[in-house]
Amino acid sequence: MSKKIKQMEMDALNQTFQEVRDLVLLSSSGVSAQADNQMRLALRKKNIRLQVVKNSLTRRVFDRLGIQLAGDGFWAGPTLVAWGGGGPAELGRELQALTRKNDKIKVKGAVADGREIPFEVFVKLPTKAEAIGRVVSLALSPASRLVSQILAPAGRVAGQIKTLREKAEPAEGTPPAG
Repeated sequence: MSKKIKQMEMDALNQTFQEVRDLVLLSSSGVSAQADNQMRLALRKKNIRLQVVKNSLTRRVFDRLGIQLAGDGFWAGPTLVAWGGGGPAELGRELQALTRKNDKIKVKGAVADGREIPFEVFVKLPTKAEAIGRVVSLALSPASRLVSQILAPAGRVAGQIKTLREKAEPAEGTPPAG
């Protein structure tokens, strides 16, 4: 492969992965063409993209983009890069389901926000909606505790007044005092 063609491929990879910060590296050796096509179609419906890459060029592009992969095990054999799907949680869960269905597809590693993490952790990351829900609940928690602390004494006083009123009211069938 000439230097010019390599440079063109690296430019294409650089453009493809410029904004990608969450991805999974897979090995799909031994997967039939029909199974590969079905896998790609199913993942495309979920907005997950797949691309077979040349290891040496992809390693250089990832280094330039700041995507950190420490081990050489990522670059052994054919590499399939998966990204997209609305975030790392959806991507990880879909790929985990895919690897369970097809034992020939192996996960080499995962990258979240440009850093290598174990795939088991990648799968457990919260979705965007879950993360927003957690932040909102944490933000509202002190306010709800404050409101309950402010209203608690008033509730106690109201309960005591109600109890006193019930004691003061004459029971039905007894003549009023006086």
